[in-house]
Amino acid sequence: MSAPHGKAASPFKQPKAVWAVAFACVISFMGIGLVDPILPALAESLHASPSQVSLLFSSYLIVTAVAMLIVGWVSSHLGAKRTLVLGLAIIVVFAALAGTTDSISGIVGFRAGWGLGNALFIATSLAVIVASASGGFGGAIILYETALGLGIAVGPLLGGELGAISWRGPFFGVAVLMAIALAATLAFVPDLPKPKRPTSPLAPLKALRHRGLLTMGIMALLYNWGFFTMLGYAPYPMELSAHQLGLVFTGWGLLVAAFSVFFAPRLQARYGTAPVLYANLLCLGIVMAVIAVGVDTPVVVIVAVIVSGAFIGINNTLTTQAVMLVSPVERPVASSAYGFLRFIGGGLAPFVAGKLADATDLSVPFYLGAATFVLAIPILASGHRLLRQAEQHTGEGEPVTLTLTPVGAPAATDRPPLIVAVGAHDKAAAIVDAAAQLALDTGSPLEIVHVQQTAVVEEQAVDTETTDQARAAVTAHLDRLTTRGIPATGQILTSVGDHAAAGRALAQHAADIHAGTVAVGRSPRGPLAQFADGSFTTALTHAAACSVVLIDPDSTPRPLTAATLAKLRSSAT
Repeated sequence: MSAPHGKAASPFKQPKAVWAVAFACVISFMGIGLVDPILPALAESLHASPSQVSLLFSSYLIVTAVAMLIVGWVSSHLGAKRTLVLGLAIIVVFAALAGTTDSISGIVGFRAGWGLGNALFIATSLAVIVASASGGFGGAIILYETALGLGIAVGPLLGGELGAISWRGPFFGVAVLMAIALAATLAFVPDLPKPKRPTSPLAPLKALRHRGLLTMGIMALLYNWGFFTMLGYAPYPMELSAHQLGLVFTGWGLLVAAFSVFFAPRLQARYGTAPVLYANLLCLGIVMAVIAVGVDTPVVVIVAVIVSGAFIGINNTLTTQAVMLVSPVERPVASSAYGFLRFIGGGLAPFVAGKLADATDLSVPFYLGAATFVLAIPILASGHRLLRQAEQHTGEGEPVTLTLTPVGAPAATDRPPLIVAVGAHDKAAAIVDAAAQLALDTGSPLEIVHVQQTAVVEEQAVDTETTDQARAAVTAHLDRLTTRGIPATGQILTSVGDHAAAGRALAQHAADIHAGTVAVGRSPRGPLAQFADGSFTTALTHAAACSVVLIDPDSTPRPLTAATLAKLRSSAT
Protein backbone atom coordinates (compact mmCIF):
# COMPACT_ATOMS: atom_id res chain seq x y z
CA MET A 1 0.00 0.00 0.00
CA SER A 2 2.86 2.33 0.62
CA ALA A 3 6.35 2.82 -0.60
CA PRO A 4 9.15 5.31 -0.91
CA HIS A 5 8.82 8.67 -2.48
CA GLY A 6 10.20 9.07 -5.95
CA LYS A 7 9.24 7.99 -9.43
CA ALA A 8 6.29 5.61 -9.32
CA ALA A 9 6.91 2.13 -10.59
CA SER A 10 5.25 1.29 -13.88
CA PRO A 11 2.82 -1.65 -13.71
CA PHE A 12 4.32 -2.80 -17.02
CA LYS A 13 7.85 -3.23 -15.62
CA GLN A 14 7.47 -6.88 -14.76
CA PRO A 15 9.56 -10.06 -15.09
CA LYS A 16 9.34 -12.13 -18.25
CA ALA A 17 7.29 -14.70 -16.34
CA VAL A 18 4.49 -12.19 -15.80
CA TRP A 19 4.53 -11.14 -19.45
CA ALA A 20 4.41 -14.78 -20.60
CA VAL A 21 1.30 -15.53 -18.54
CA ALA A 22 -0.28 -12.17 -19.44
CA PHE A 23 0.10 -13.00 -23.13
CA ALA A 24 -1.57 -16.37 -22.53
CA CYS A 25 -4.37 -14.53 -20.67
CA VAL A 26 -5.02 -12.33 -23.70
CA ILE A 27 -5.43 -15.40 -25.91
CA SER A 28 -7.55 -17.21 -23.30
CA PHE A 29 -9.91 -14.26 -22.86
CA MET A 30 -10.22 -14.04 -26.64
CA GLY A 31 -12.08 -17.33 -26.44
CA ILE A 32 -15.11 -15.60 -24.91
CA GLY A 33 -16.04 -13.84 -28.15
CA LEU A 34 -13.76 -15.48 -30.70
CA VAL A 35 -16.36 -17.82 -32.19
CA ASP A 36 -19.28 -15.37 -32.23
CA PRO A 37 -18.40 -13.84 -35.62
CA ILE A 38 -18.20 -17.28 -37.28
CA LEU A 39 -21.42 -18.81 -35.91
CA PRO A 40 -23.52 -18.05 -39.02
CA ALA A 41 -20.63 -19.13 -41.29
CA LEU A 42 -20.32 -22.42 -39.38
CA ALA A 43 -24.03 -23.08 -39.74
CA GLU A 44 -23.89 -22.42 -43.48
CA SER A 45 -20.62 -24.23 -44.26
CA LEU A 46 -21.36 -27.33 -42.23
CA HIS A 47 -25.11 -27.39 -43.03
CA ALA A 48 -25.98 -27.16 -39.37
CA SER A 49 -28.86 -25.45 -37.60
CA PRO A 50 -28.26 -22.64 -35.08
CA SER A 51 -29.24 -25.02 -32.28
CA GLN A 52 -26.52 -27.47 -33.37
CA VAL A 53 -23.92 -24.71 -33.62
CA SER A 54 -24.89 -23.44 -30.15
CA LEU A 55 -23.55 -26.69 -28.71
CA LEU A 56 -20.05 -25.20 -29.23
CA PHE A 57 -20.81 -23.09 -26.19
CA SER A 58 -22.58 -25.83 -24.25
CA SER A 59 -19.85 -28.46 -24.52
CA TYR A 60 -17.12 -25.91 -23.75
CA LEU A 61 -18.86 -24.43 -20.70
CA ILE A 62 -20.28 -27.61 -19.18
CA VAL A 63 -16.88 -29.31 -19.26
CA THR A 64 -15.35 -26.14 -17.81
CA ALA A 65 -17.98 -26.21 -15.03
CA VAL A 66 -17.33 -29.83 -14.06
CA ALA A 67 -13.57 -29.33 -14.28
CA MET A 68 -13.79 -26.39 -11.88
CA LEU A 69 -14.63 -28.89 -9.14
CA ILE A 70 -11.26 -30.63 -9.47
CA VAL A 71 -8.85 -27.89 -10.58
CA GLY A 72 -8.03 -27.00 -6.97
CA TRP A 73 -7.16 -30.63 -6.25
CA VAL A 74 -5.07 -30.86 -9.44
CA SER A 75 -3.24 -27.60 -8.73
CA SER A 76 -2.50 -28.55 -5.12
CA HIS A 77 -0.82 -31.77 -6.33
CA LEU A 78 0.91 -30.57 -9.50
CA GLY A 79 1.71 -27.01 -8.48
CA ALA A 80 0.52 -23.81 -10.16
CA LYS A 81 3.02 -23.79 -13.04
CA ARG A 82 2.45 -27.41 -14.07
CA THR A 83 -1.32 -26.91 -13.91
CA LEU A 84 -1.00 -23.79 -16.05
CA VAL A 85 1.21 -25.59 -18.59
CA LEU A 86 -1.17 -28.56 -18.73
CA GLY A 87 -4.12 -26.25 -19.38
CA LEU A 88 -2.28 -24.41 -22.16
CA ALA A 89 -1.20 -27.66 -23.82
CA ILE A 90 -4.75 -29.01 -23.82
CA ILE A 91 -6.06 -25.77 -25.36
CA VAL A 92 -3.42 -25.92 -28.12
CA VAL A 93 -4.27 -29.52 -29.02
CA PHE A 94 -8.05 -29.21 -29.02
CA ALA A 95 -8.18 -25.80 -30.72
CA ALA A 96 -6.08 -27.22 -33.55
CA LEU A 97 -8.25 -30.34 -33.77
CA ALA A 98 -11.40 -28.18 -33.93
CA GLY A 99 -9.93 -26.47 -36.98
CA THR A 100 -9.24 -29.76 -38.77
CA THR A 101 -12.64 -31.43 -38.42
CA ASP A 102 -15.34 -31.34 -41.11
CA SER A 103 -18.40 -31.84 -38.90
CA ILE A 104 -20.23 -29.76 -36.36
CA SER A 105 -20.25 -32.71 -33.94
CA GLY A 106 -16.45 -32.88 -34.19
CA ILE A 107 -16.09 -29.21 -33.33
CA VAL A 108 -18.50 -29.59 -30.42
CA GLY A 109 -16.44 -32.49 -29.08
CA PHE A 110 -13.11 -30.74 -29.45
CA ARG A 111 -14.52 -27.61 -27.83
CA ALA A 112 -15.27 -29.81 -24.81
CA GLY A 113 -11.57 -30.66 -24.55
CA TRP A 114 -10.79 -26.97 -24.95
CA GLY A 115 -13.06 -26.31 -21.96
CA LEU A 116 -10.98 -28.65 -19.78
CA GLY A 117 -7.82 -26.74 -20.66
CA ASN A 118 -9.59 -23.44 -20.06
CA ALA A 119 -10.63 -24.50 -16.55
CA LEU A 120 -7.07 -25.48 -15.62
CA PHE A 121 -5.74 -22.21 -17.01
CA ILE A 122 -8.20 -19.74 -15.50
CA ALA A 123 -7.93 -21.37 -12.08
CA THR A 124 -4.21 -20.63 -11.85
CA SER A 125 -3.35 -17.72 -14.18
CA LEU A 126 -4.08 -14.84 -11.80
CA ALA A 127 -2.31 -16.56 -8.89
CA VAL A 128 0.79 -17.23 -11.04
CA ILE A 129 0.94 -13.61 -12.20
CA VAL A 130 0.66 -12.28 -8.65
CA ALA A 131 3.26 -14.76 -7.35
CA SER A 132 5.70 -13.90 -10.17
CA ALA A 133 5.32 -10.11 -9.98
CA SER A 134 8.10 -7.79 -8.88
CA GLY A 135 7.68 -4.64 -6.84
CA GLY A 136 4.34 -5.63 -5.32
CA PHE A 137 1.18 -7.14 -6.71
CA GLY A 138 -0.50 -3.88 -7.76
CA GLY A 139 1.27 -3.63 -11.10
CA ALA A 140 0.65 -7.30 -11.84
CA ILE A 141 -3.08 -6.86 -11.21
CA ILE A 142 -3.18 -3.91 -13.63
CA LEU A 143 -1.33 -5.96 -16.22
CA TYR A 144 -3.78 -8.83 -15.75
CA GLU A 145 -6.72 -6.45 -16.15
CA THR A 146 -5.12 -5.05 -19.29
CA ALA A 147 -4.71 -8.57 -20.70
CA LEU A 148 -8.33 -9.31 -19.88
CA GLY A 149 -9.55 -6.15 -21.60
CA LEU A 150 -7.44 -6.78 -24.69
CA GLY A 151 -8.59 -10.38 -24.93
CA ILE A 152 -12.28 -9.58 -24.61
CA ALA A 153 -12.06 -6.68 -27.08
CA VAL A 154 -9.66 -8.19 -29.62
CA GLY A 155 -11.14 -11.72 -29.60
CA PRO A 156 -14.20 -10.88 -31.71
CA LEU A 157 -12.10 -8.66 -33.98
CA LEU A 158 -9.56 -11.43 -34.63
CA GLY A 159 -12.35 -13.96 -34.97
CA GLY A 160 -14.06 -11.75 -37.54
CA GLU A 161 -10.89 -11.18 -39.56
CA LEU A 162 -9.84 -14.83 -39.59
CA GLY A 163 -13.42 -16.00 -39.99
CA ALA A 164 -13.78 -13.85 -43.11
CA ILE A 165 -11.05 -16.02 -44.66
CA SER A 166 -12.33 -19.34 -43.36
CA TRP A 167 -14.36 -20.56 -40.41
CA ARG A 168 -11.32 -22.66 -39.51
CA GLY A 169 -9.14 -19.56 -39.09
CA PRO A 170 -10.07 -18.65 -35.49
CA PHE A 171 -9.39 -22.19 -34.26
CA PHE A 172 -5.98 -22.43 -35.92
CA GLY A 173 -5.19 -18.87 -34.81
CA VAL A 174 -5.81 -19.74 -31.16
CA ALA A 175 -3.74 -22.92 -31.45
CA VAL A 176 -0.73 -21.03 -32.84
CA LEU A 177 -0.92 -18.15 -30.35
CA MET A 178 -1.43 -20.48 -27.39
CA ALA A 179 1.54 -22.58 -28.54
CA ILE A 180 3.67 -19.43 -28.36
CA ALA A 181 2.29 -18.69 -24.88
CA LEU A 182 3.00 -22.28 -23.82
CA ALA A 183 6.64 -22.03 -24.95
CA ALA A 184 7.06 -18.70 -23.14
CA THR A 185 5.51 -20.10 -19.95
CA LEU A 186 7.83 -23.11 -20.00
CA ALA A 187 10.85 -20.88 -20.58
CA PHE A 188 10.20 -17.99 -18.21
CA VAL A 189 7.80 -18.97 -15.41
CA PRO A 190 9.66 -20.50 -12.44
CA ASP A 191 8.35 -23.43 -10.45
CA LEU A 192 6.08 -22.21 -7.68
CA PRO A 193 5.68 -23.94 -4.31
CA LYS A 194 2.76 -26.28 -3.83
CA PRO A 195 0.23 -25.57 -1.08
CA LYS A 196 1.14 -27.09 2.27
CA ARG A 197 -2.24 -28.79 2.45
CA PRO A 198 -3.75 -30.45 -0.66
CA THR A 199 -7.27 -29.41 -1.62
CA SER A 200 -9.96 -32.10 -1.47
CA PRO A 201 -11.83 -32.67 -4.76
CA LEU A 202 -15.06 -32.66 -2.76
CA ALA A 203 -14.31 -29.31 -1.09
CA PRO A 204 -16.16 -27.13 -3.68
CA LEU A 205 -19.34 -29.23 -3.44
CA LYS A 206 -19.18 -29.21 0.37
CA ALA A 207 -18.69 -25.43 0.26
CA LEU A 208 -22.07 -25.07 -1.45
CA ARG A 209 -23.70 -26.09 1.82
CA HIS A 210 -23.02 -22.54 2.98
CA ARG A 211 -26.11 -20.48 2.25
CA GLY A 212 -24.30 -17.34 1.19
CA LEU A 213 -22.10 -19.08 -1.37
CA LEU A 214 -25.00 -21.15 -2.72
CA THR A 215 -27.20 -18.05 -3.07
CA MET A 216 -24.55 -16.12 -4.97
CA GLY A 217 -23.81 -19.17 -7.11
CA ILE A 218 -27.46 -19.61 -8.13
CA MET A 219 -27.67 -15.91 -8.91
CA ALA A 220 -24.57 -16.27 -11.11
CA LEU A 221 -26.09 -19.33 -12.81
CA LEU A 222 -29.18 -17.33 -13.79
CA TYR A 223 -27.08 -14.36 -14.89
CA ASN A 224 -24.84 -16.53 -17.06
CA TRP A 225 -27.90 -18.21 -18.55
CA GLY A 226 -29.01 -14.88 -19.97
CA PHE A 227 -25.48 -13.82 -20.87
CA PHE A 228 -24.64 -16.90 -22.95
CA THR A 229 -28.09 -16.96 -24.55
CA MET A 230 -27.18 -13.57 -25.97
CA LEU A 231 -23.67 -14.63 -27.04
CA GLY A 232 -24.92 -17.82 -28.64
CA TYR A 233 -27.93 -16.46 -30.54
CA ALA A 234 -27.58 -12.70 -31.04
CA PRO A 235 -25.29 -13.07 -34.12
CA TYR A 236 -28.06 -14.66 -36.22
CA PRO A 237 -30.66 -11.85 -36.28
CA MET A 238 -27.92 -9.26 -36.92
CA GLU A 239 -27.55 -10.59 -40.50
CA LEU A 240 -23.91 -9.46 -40.75
CA SER A 241 -20.73 -10.87 -42.26
CA ALA A 242 -18.03 -12.40 -40.06
CA HIS A 243 -15.98 -9.20 -40.32
CA GLN A 244 -18.95 -7.01 -39.35
CA LEU A 245 -19.89 -9.29 -36.47
CA GLY A 246 -16.31 -9.04 -35.24
CA LEU A 247 -16.58 -5.24 -35.11
CA VAL A 248 -19.91 -5.38 -33.24
CA PHE A 249 -18.60 -7.73 -30.56
CA THR A 250 -15.38 -5.73 -30.32
CA GLY A 251 -17.48 -2.71 -29.32
CA TRP A 252 -19.27 -4.94 -26.84
CA GLY A 253 -15.95 -6.22 -25.46
CA LEU A 254 -14.54 -2.72 -25.01
CA LEU A 255 -17.52 -1.79 -22.83
CA VAL A 256 -17.19 -5.03 -20.83
CA ALA A 257 -13.54 -4.31 -20.08
CA ALA A 258 -13.99 -0.59 -19.33
CA PHE A 259 -16.97 -0.98 -17.00
CA SER A 260 -15.43 -3.97 -15.23
CA VAL A 261 -12.16 -2.21 -14.41
CA PHE A 262 -13.04 1.48 -14.10
CA PHE A 263 -16.72 1.88 -13.31
CA ALA A 264 -17.74 -1.14 -11.22
CA PRO A 265 -15.52 -0.23 -8.21
CA ARG A 266 -16.75 3.37 -8.22
CA LEU A 267 -20.42 2.41 -8.38
CA GLN A 268 -19.85 -0.09 -5.59
CA ALA A 269 -18.16 2.54 -3.45
CA ARG A 270 -21.02 4.97 -3.99
CA TYR A 271 -24.07 2.72 -3.67
CA GLY A 272 -22.97 -0.65 -2.29
CA THR A 273 -22.61 -4.09 -3.87
CA ALA A 274 -26.19 -5.34 -3.63
CA PRO A 275 -28.00 -2.16 -4.82
CA VAL A 276 -25.73 -1.91 -7.87
CA LEU A 277 -26.31 -5.58 -8.70
CA TYR A 278 -30.10 -5.19 -8.36
CA ALA A 279 -30.16 -2.26 -10.78
CA ASN A 280 -27.66 -3.91 -13.11
CA LEU A 281 -29.60 -7.17 -13.41
CA LEU A 282 -32.79 -5.23 -14.09
CA CYS A 283 -31.04 -3.26 -16.85
CA LEU A 284 -29.76 -6.50 -18.38
CA GLY A 285 -33.29 -7.89 -18.32
CA ILE A 286 -34.57 -4.80 -20.12
CA VAL A 287 -31.80 -4.98 -22.75
CA MET A 288 -32.56 -8.67 -23.34
CA ALA A 289 -36.27 -7.92 -23.68
CA VAL A 290 -35.43 -5.23 -26.24
CA ILE A 291 -33.51 -7.84 -28.27
CA ALA A 292 -36.51 -10.18 -28.07
CA VAL A 293 -38.97 -7.51 -29.20
CA GLY A 294 -36.66 -6.24 -31.96
CA VAL A 295 -35.34 -9.61 -33.09
CA ASP A 296 -36.53 -8.90 -36.65
CA THR A 297 -34.75 -5.52 -36.73
CA PRO A 298 -30.96 -6.04 -36.99
CA VAL A 299 -30.08 -2.49 -35.90
CA VAL A 300 -32.00 -2.91 -32.64
CA VAL A 301 -30.19 -6.17 -31.86
CA ILE A 302 -26.79 -4.69 -32.72
CA VAL A 303 -27.22 -1.63 -30.48
CA ALA A 304 -28.68 -3.65 -27.60
CA VAL A 305 -25.83 -6.18 -27.66
CA ILE A 306 -23.17 -3.45 -27.61
CA VAL A 307 -24.92 -1.60 -24.76
CA SER A 308 -25.19 -4.83 -22.75
CA GLY A 309 -21.39 -4.88 -22.50
CA ALA A 310 -21.48 -2.09 -19.90
CA PHE A 311 -23.83 -4.01 -17.59
CA ILE A 312 -22.01 -7.31 -18.10
CA GLY A 313 -18.69 -5.71 -17.12
CA ILE A 314 -20.19 -4.36 -13.89
CA ASN A 315 -21.90 -7.63 -13.06
CA ASN A 316 -18.83 -9.80 -13.62
CA THR A 317 -16.72 -7.80 -11.16
CA LEU A 318 -19.29 -7.22 -8.42
CA THR A 319 -20.68 -10.75 -8.45
CA THR A 320 -17.23 -12.16 -7.76
CA GLN A 321 -16.70 -9.67 -4.94
CA ALA A 322 -20.07 -10.62 -3.46
CA VAL A 323 -19.08 -14.30 -3.53
CA MET A 324 -15.79 -13.59 -1.77
CA LEU A 325 -17.52 -11.44 0.83
CA VAL A 326 -20.03 -14.05 1.96
CA SER A 327 -17.91 -17.18 1.53
CA PRO A 328 -16.60 -18.69 4.80
CA VAL A 329 -14.21 -21.00 2.93
CA GLU A 330 -10.79 -20.51 1.31
CA ARG A 331 -10.67 -18.34 -1.82
CA PRO A 332 -9.72 -21.12 -4.28
CA VAL A 333 -12.48 -23.39 -2.96
CA ALA A 334 -15.05 -20.57 -3.15
CA SER A 335 -13.93 -19.73 -6.69
CA SER A 336 -14.25 -23.36 -7.79
CA ALA A 337 -17.73 -23.78 -6.29
CA TYR A 338 -18.91 -20.49 -7.74
CA GLY A 339 -17.33 -21.28 -11.12
CA PHE A 340 -19.08 -24.64 -11.24
CA LEU A 341 -22.54 -23.10 -10.87
CA ARG A 342 -22.03 -20.12 -13.17
CA PHE A 343 -20.50 -22.19 -15.98
CA ILE A 344 -23.32 -24.75 -15.67
CA GLY A 345 -25.78 -21.91 -16.32
CA GLY A 346 -23.76 -20.70 -19.28
CA GLY A 347 -23.52 -24.20 -20.71
CA LEU A 348 -27.18 -25.15 -20.43
CA ALA A 349 -28.48 -21.86 -21.83
CA PRO A 350 -27.43 -22.26 -25.50
CA PHE A 351 -28.73 -25.84 -25.57
CA VAL A 352 -32.14 -24.88 -24.18
CA ALA A 353 -32.24 -21.76 -26.34
CA GLY A 354 -31.70 -23.91 -29.43
CA LYS A 355 -34.54 -26.24 -28.54
CA LEU A 356 -36.86 -23.29 -27.88
CA ALA A 357 -35.90 -21.54 -31.10
CA ASP A 358 -36.50 -24.71 -33.15
CA ALA A 359 -39.90 -25.31 -31.51
CA THR A 360 -41.13 -21.68 -31.54
CA ASP A 361 -39.26 -18.68 -32.93
CA LEU A 362 -35.99 -16.84 -32.30
CA SER A 363 -37.49 -14.29 -29.88
CA VAL A 364 -38.43 -16.89 -27.24
CA PRO A 365 -34.86 -17.69 -26.07
CA PHE A 366 -34.25 -13.96 -25.54
CA TYR A 367 -37.45 -13.58 -23.54
CA LEU A 368 -36.31 -16.49 -21.36
CA GLY A 369 -32.89 -14.85 -21.01
CA ALA A 370 -34.56 -11.62 -19.89
CA ALA A 371 -36.58 -13.59 -17.34
CA THR A 372 -33.45 -15.24 -15.89
CA PHE A 373 -31.81 -11.84 -15.40
CA VAL A 374 -34.87 -10.58 -13.53
CA LEU A 375 -35.27 -13.82 -11.54
CA ALA A 376 -31.68 -13.40 -10.32
CA ILE A 377 -32.80 -10.27 -8.41
CA PRO A 378 -35.00 -12.01 -5.78
CA ILE A 379 -32.40 -14.79 -5.51
CA LEU A 380 -29.78 -12.16 -4.66
CA ALA A 381 -32.25 -10.43 -2.32
CA SER A 382 -32.67 -13.66 -0.35
CA GLY A 383 -29.02 -13.30 0.64
CA HIS A 384 -29.11 -9.54 1.11
CA ARG A 385 -28.72 -9.73 4.88
CA LEU A 386 -25.63 -11.91 4.58
CA LEU A 387 -24.07 -9.57 2.05
CA ARG A 388 -24.94 -6.52 4.13
CA GLN A 389 -23.40 -8.08 7.22
CA ALA A 390 -20.25 -8.81 5.22
CA GLU A 391 -20.00 -5.18 4.22
CA GLN A 392 -19.23 -2.58 6.88
CA HIS A 393 -20.50 0.96 6.40
CA THR A 394 -18.99 4.32 7.10
CA GLY A 395 -21.10 7.11 8.56
CA GLU A 396 -21.91 8.30 5.06
CA GLY A 397 -23.24 4.90 4.07
CA GLU A 398 -20.29 3.91 1.90
CA PRO A 399 -19.69 0.16 1.95
CA VAL A 400 -16.29 -1.15 2.88
CA THR A 401 -15.14 -4.73 3.32
CA LEU A 402 -13.44 -5.03 6.65
CA THR A 403 -12.09 -7.99 8.60
CA LEU A 404 -9.59 -7.42 11.43
CA THR A 405 -7.42 -10.09 13.02
CA PRO A 406 -5.47 -9.06 16.17
CA VAL A 407 -1.79 -9.99 16.37
CA GLY A 408 0.00 -9.78 19.72
CA ALA A 409 -1.32 -8.42 23.01
CA PRO A 410 -3.75 -5.46 22.93
CA ALA A 411 -2.48 -2.04 23.99
CA ALA A 412 -2.79 -1.42 27.74
CA THR A 413 -3.88 2.21 27.47
CA ASP A 414 -7.02 4.25 27.12
CA ARG A 415 -5.36 6.88 24.95
CA PRO A 416 -6.35 7.06 21.25
CA PRO A 417 -3.75 5.17 19.25
CA LEU A 418 -1.67 6.23 16.29
CA ILE A 419 -2.26 3.78 13.44
CA VAL A 420 0.40 3.01 10.86
CA ALA A 421 -0.83 1.17 7.76
CA VAL A 422 1.59 -0.89 5.69
CA GLY A 423 1.46 -3.65 3.11
CA ALA A 424 3.80 -6.40 1.96
CA HIS A 425 6.74 -4.45 0.51
CA ASP A 426 10.38 -3.73 1.26
CA LYS A 427 9.80 -0.29 2.82
CA ALA A 428 7.25 -1.46 5.37
CA ALA A 429 9.78 -1.68 8.23
CA ALA A 430 11.08 1.85 7.62
CA ILE A 431 7.53 3.24 7.57
CA VAL A 432 6.65 1.45 10.83
CA ASP A 433 9.84 2.73 12.50
CA ALA A 434 9.11 6.32 11.44
CA ALA A 435 5.55 6.03 12.73
CA ALA A 436 6.85 4.58 16.02
CA GLN A 437 8.99 7.66 16.52
CA LEU A 438 5.99 9.86 15.80
CA ALA A 439 3.96 7.89 18.37
CA LEU A 440 6.68 8.47 20.98
CA ASP A 441 6.77 12.19 20.22
CA THR A 442 3.01 12.51 20.64
CA GLY A 443 2.67 10.11 23.57
CA SER A 444 0.33 7.83 21.60
CA PRO A 445 0.15 4.05 21.67
CA LEU A 446 1.06 2.55 18.29
CA GLU A 447 -1.09 0.14 16.33
CA ILE A 448 0.37 -1.53 13.24
CA VAL A 449 -2.26 -2.42 10.63
CA HIS A 450 -1.00 -4.75 7.92
CA VAL A 451 -3.31 -4.60 4.89
CA GLN A 452 -3.86 -8.03 3.36
CA GLN A 453 -5.86 -7.62 0.19
CA THR A 454 -7.90 -10.02 -1.91
CA ALA A 455 -7.60 -8.89 -5.50
CA VAL A 456 -10.78 -9.34 -7.56
CA VAL A 457 -10.45 -9.14 -11.34
CA GLU A 458 -13.48 -9.83 -13.51
CA GLU A 459 -14.56 -13.31 -12.36
CA GLN A 460 -11.43 -14.36 -10.49
CA ALA A 461 -10.10 -13.63 -7.02
CA VAL A 462 -6.76 -14.31 -5.37
CA ASP A 463 -5.22 -13.50 -2.00
CA THR A 464 -2.09 -11.42 -2.53
CA GLU A 465 -0.45 -13.11 0.46
CA THR A 466 -1.35 -15.85 2.89
CA THR A 467 -2.60 -15.19 6.40
CA ASP A 468 0.57 -16.80 7.76
CA GLN A 469 2.72 -14.41 5.72
CA ALA A 470 0.73 -11.40 6.93
CA ARG A 471 0.92 -12.56 10.55
CA ALA A 472 4.67 -13.13 10.25
CA ALA A 473 5.12 -9.60 8.88
CA VAL A 474 3.22 -8.03 11.78
CA THR A 475 5.04 -10.18 14.33
CA ALA A 476 8.39 -9.09 12.89
CA HIS A 477 7.42 -5.42 13.28
CA LEU A 478 6.29 -5.98 16.87
CA ASP A 479 9.44 -7.91 17.81
CA ARG A 480 11.67 -5.24 16.30
CA LEU A 481 9.92 -2.46 18.24
CA THR A 482 9.95 -4.49 21.47
CA THR A 483 13.76 -4.72 21.36
CA ARG A 484 13.79 -0.91 21.17
CA GLY A 485 11.43 -0.60 24.14
CA ILE A 486 8.53 0.73 22.04
CA PRO A 487 5.16 -0.86 22.94
CA ALA A 488 2.86 -1.62 20.01
CA THR A 489 -0.01 -3.83 19.00
CA GLY A 490 -0.84 -5.30 15.63
CA GLN A 491 -3.80 -6.01 13.36
CA ILE A 492 -4.27 -7.69 9.98
CA LEU A 493 -6.88 -5.89 7.90
CA THR A 494 -8.31 -8.18 5.23
CA SER A 495 -9.97 -6.27 2.42
CA VAL A 496 -11.87 -7.57 -0.62
CA GLY A 497 -11.83 -5.25 -3.59
CA ASP A 498 -9.74 -2.42 -4.93
CA HIS A 499 -7.20 -0.19 -3.18
CA ALA A 500 -9.76 2.54 -2.54
CA ALA A 501 -11.98 0.01 -0.73
CA ALA A 502 -9.04 -0.87 1.52
CA GLY A 503 -8.53 2.84 2.28
CA ARG A 504 -12.16 3.24 3.30
CA ALA A 505 -11.89 0.08 5.40
CA LEU A 506 -8.95 1.53 7.32
CA ALA A 507 -10.81 4.83 7.83
CA GLN A 508 -13.71 2.87 9.32
CA HIS A 509 -11.37 1.02 11.69
CA ALA A 510 -9.72 4.27 12.75
CA ALA A 511 -13.14 5.72 13.55
CA ASP A 512 -14.19 2.60 15.49
CA ILE A 513 -11.19 2.80 17.84
CA HIS A 514 -11.14 6.64 17.93
CA ALA A 515 -7.62 6.84 16.54
CA GLY A 516 -6.02 10.27 16.67
CA THR A 517 -3.74 9.86 13.63
CA VAL A 518 -3.23 7.45 10.74
CA ALA A 519 0.23 7.27 9.17
CA VAL A 520 0.81 5.82 5.69
CA GLY A 521 3.66 5.72 3.18
CA ARG A 522 3.68 6.92 -0.40
CA SER A 523 2.27 4.72 -3.15
CA PRO A 524 4.61 3.18 -5.74
CA ARG A 525 1.83 2.32 -8.16
CA GLY A 526 1.69 5.37 -10.40
CA PRO A 527 -1.30 7.25 -11.85
CA LEU A 528 -2.44 4.49 -14.24
CA ALA A 529 -2.74 1.86 -11.53
CA GLN A 530 -4.35 4.29 -9.10
CA PHE A 531 -6.89 5.39 -11.70
CA ALA A 532 -7.79 1.78 -12.46
CA ASP A 533 -8.33 0.47 -8.94
CA GLY A 534 -8.40 3.62 -6.85
CA SER A 535 -5.97 5.33 -4.54
CA PHE A 536 -5.64 3.92 -1.03
CA THR A 537 -4.31 7.18 0.42
CA THR A 538 -6.89 9.40 -1.32
CA ALA A 539 -9.80 7.23 -0.19
CA LEU A 540 -8.38 7.11 3.35
CA THR A 541 -7.91 10.87 3.50
CA HIS A 542 -11.44 11.57 2.27
CA ALA A 543 -13.09 9.06 4.60
CA ALA A 544 -10.97 9.48 7.77
CA ALA A 545 -12.28 11.56 10.64
CA CYS A 546 -8.77 11.98 12.10
CA SER A 547 -5.45 13.35 10.89
CA VAL A 548 -3.62 11.46 8.11
CA VAL A 549 0.18 11.74 8.01
CA LEU A 550 2.21 10.79 4.93
CA ILE A 551 5.57 9.20 5.77
CA ASP A 552 8.51 9.18 3.36
CA PRO A 553 11.12 6.77 4.79
CA ASP A 554 13.71 7.68 2.14
CA SER A 555 13.87 11.36 2.97
CA THR A 556 15.52 13.00 5.96
CA PRO A 557 12.77 13.64 8.50
CA ARG A 558 12.14 17.26 9.33
CA PRO A 559 11.42 18.23 12.94
CA LEU A 560 7.73 18.76 13.59
CA THR A 561 6.75 22.33 14.25
CA ALA A 562 5.37 23.16 17.65
CA ALA A 563 1.93 23.81 16.14
CA THR A 564 1.88 20.46 14.30
CA LEU A 565 3.10 18.56 17.34
CA ALA A 566 0.47 20.22 19.52
CA LYS A 567 -2.24 19.32 17.03
CA LEU A 568 -1.19 15.67 16.91
CA ARG A 569 -0.93 15.50 20.70
CA SER A 570 -4.39 16.98 21.09
CA SER A 571 -5.82 14.39 18.69
CA ALA A 572 -4.24 11.67 20.84
CA THR A 573 -6.05 12.76 23.98
